[in-house]
Amino acid sequence: MKLRIVLVEPHEAGNVGAVARVMKNFGFDDLWIVGTRGQRVDQISEWWASGASSLVHGAKRVEKLEDALADCHLSIATTAVRARQVFEQLTPPTVAELAATFESDQQLAIVFGREEWGLRNEEIALCMRTASVPTSPEFPTMNLAMTVGVFCYEMSKERRGVVNESEPAPGELLQRLHERAKEFLLEIGFLHQTNPDRMFNELRALAGRALLSKREASLLLALLGQVNWRIRKAEGSGEGREAKGEE
Repeated sequence: MKLRIVLVEPHEAGNVGAVARVMKNFGFDDLWIVGTRGQRVDQISEWWASGASSLVHGAKRVEKLEDALADCHLSIATTAVRARQVFEQLTPPTVAELAATFESDQQLAIVFGREEWGLRNEEIALCMRTASVPTSPEFPTMNLAMTVGVFCYEMSKERRGVVNESEPAPGELLQRLHERAKEFLLEIGFLHQTNPDRMFNELRALAGRALLSKREASLLLALLGQVNWRIRKAEGSGEGREAKGEE
């Protein structure tokens, strides 16, 4: 699987340079930077890059995280380990093992947050899985480039896995599926209008663990469309009202 490193609104130019250097150490060169936050490319980033400055200058810059994930078959948000953790956390070795089951031309994105506070909940929800580096509880915080380096090291190991014969669903298709599912669940009253994301983000995490194939995601998208059409038809013909009367 091809590896893409995605940095969301990095603040320190030195960190970007250090990330580029550690990526090159382990043979990776697909760096994306998300957001419009001011980011210098100066002597500091050049010094920390130390031979990988071309990777810094060639980094793909996009405004929204969705743009960086649209063509990805697996996206993983990195988070800090919390005492109360809602989502299942992968570790760098299990991320590498998971990636080994994909074809060589398929895209994996590992997303890293801001140095000060990491990723927002809505950004984590855009990714299919979450992962963290197990650290000492007495000193859990790691530097951005160090964290990237741990994942790159594990991903660079030669690993053999079971070949997945089905094509994983790309991120763009999964985003459409999630949007349609959210609209449907709101319409039938399963999600609360005031705070729909609270429960829906957990459902997204559950779907992410399933690692849907392109065909499976397309089938689910078509299913939601058909169910929605049937509901509209029933409402138009009065079937919905009749059913309520029978109850």
